[in-house]
Amino acid sequence: MDIEPGTLYLCATPIGNLEDITERVRETLGQVDLIAAEDTRNSMKLLTRFDIHVPMTSYHKFNQYDKAEELIGRLKEGKSIALISDAGTPGISDPGEVLVKRCVEEGVKVSALPGASAAITALILSGLPGGRFAFEGFLPREGKDRKTRIKELENEKRTIIIYEAPHRLRKTLKELFEVLGDRKIALCRELTKKHEEVLRMGLGAALDLYSEKEPKGEYVLVVEGYSGPAGDTADSAGMGLLTIAELMQHYMDKGLSKKEAMRAVALDRGVSRRDIYRELLEKDG
Repeated sequence: MDIEPGTLYLCATPIGNLEDITERVRETLGQVDLIAAEDTRNSMKLLTRFDIHVPMTSYHKFNQYDKAEELIGRLKEGKSIALISDAGTPGISDPGEVLVKRCVEEGVKVSALPGASAAITALILSGLPGGRFAFEGFLPREGKDRKTRIKELENEKRTIIIYEAPHRLRKTLKELFEVLGDRKIALCRELTKKHEEVLRMGLGAALDLYSEKEPKGEYVLVVEGYSGPAGDTADSAGMGLLTIAELMQHYMDKGLSKKEAMRAVALDRGVSRRDIYRELLEKDG
């Protein structure tokens, strides 16, 4: 591919299996003037594997603001720069968002080369609804901010995705269980690697498991969304197999307007209200 001078390339890198690199990313990394990496030592393994010999510079959370200005200066001089994180897509729960924001403000061109993402990989493996989801990334480590964030998830109806380090997993599971109750959860680790593991269970069972099992590796937690008070949703009432029209009638019989019922059905099915409206139109037609 042709590299454009003065362009920042956001390059998604493998989250475990190096063979998951895209051909476009591999070519771009080999042609840019500079690679900005979250950890140059870690990224060297990737570059060595694909025989890439482009200069690297570090760009991480401890230098993200000052280094962003330096990189923008180079971009304005006409240099092409590839941004990579330790694994996955840069700009998601990492300093890349700071650099992209500054590029946008300064009128510097940004191009994204999609690829691996731990959050999406875990979501599609979880067995939980993937039509609508809330990505939380890493929760605050301590204090009021952490409690507030977890409390905000109590009524989140979408599937929830959280990143967590092994040494904080037990604490996070305990706090999620205390606030959210015994929701379904998929605990994903070593994704795309030889020993990939996806454990699907309730939060209570996960707490019991890890009271004895030592957490190892970085985790992606995929948690079931809120489905309303017990006995209040179509699924808990044993009507998860009803048609769209039957679900609409169920909610309207409970006193909801047609618009409110449509919203409730959309939340139950994890789709948009537009999809529900289209389904009803086709049925009436």
